[in-house]
Amino acid sequence: MSWAPKRFWKTATVQALPDGWAVLLDTRPVKTPAKTPLVLPTEGLAQLVAAEWDAQTGKIDPSAMPATRMANSALDKVSPMVPAVADHLAEYGGSDLLCYRAEKPAALVRRHAEAWDPLLDWAADHLGARLTVTQGVIHVAQPPQTLEALRAHVRTYGPFHLAAFHDLVAISGSLILALAVAKSRLAATEAWELARIDEAFQAEEWGEDEEAAEIAALKRADFLSAARFFALAG
Repeated sequence: MSWAPKRFWKTATVQALPDGWAVLLDTRPVKTPAKTPLVLPTEGLAQLVAAEWDAQTGKIDPSAMPATRMANSALDKVSPMVPAVADHLAEYGGSDLLCYRAEKPAALVRRHAEAWDPLLDWAADHLGARLTVTQGVIHVAQPPQTLEALRAHVRTYGPFHLAAFHDLVAISGSLILALAVAKSRLAATEAWELARIDEAFQAEEWGEDEEAAEIAALKRADFLSAARFFALAG
């Protein structure tokens, strides 16, 4: 689907197909930028995409259509290389945000431990992945068996889940936080706050930077959109 400059349809609807759910603009099926039919795996996901199209008024704004973007990515980019995408995302486990802790001040050290240790315990107990923690930013190698356990979990996801999971991982910087959202250990809003501990601490100490806050708000919206897409993908 090429982005049209202006809205040309009256109504966006969904249609059941043998292999999923299509989104129709009046009677015209939506296609991806690569001209692949935009067929979604669940009715809920198709309804979400259709709602984005229905919300467009006048000139089409792709930035206001995150579900459509992720659906396009799932079909055009992820589907042809699912194992490679899964393995790429699993590599984040080798440098997970939750493993790199502040050396000082004591208040931030304590905040990291209180917020992140329970999640690393969950990863060890429920994912079979015990991660090594360090202080500072010098890379610490993770046990091979830990990385393989994390990779096995990510490999269970299909293209639509992976398209959303990519954003959960990339925006948070943490494979563990992304898995916690994917497996309903955390709400997306909780995971976002846990990913932003350092930034929140700095804002408390020195005041909030207006431009940084605006960027963070955009990232938060993208993170929550990815979580919703993942949940609706079935």
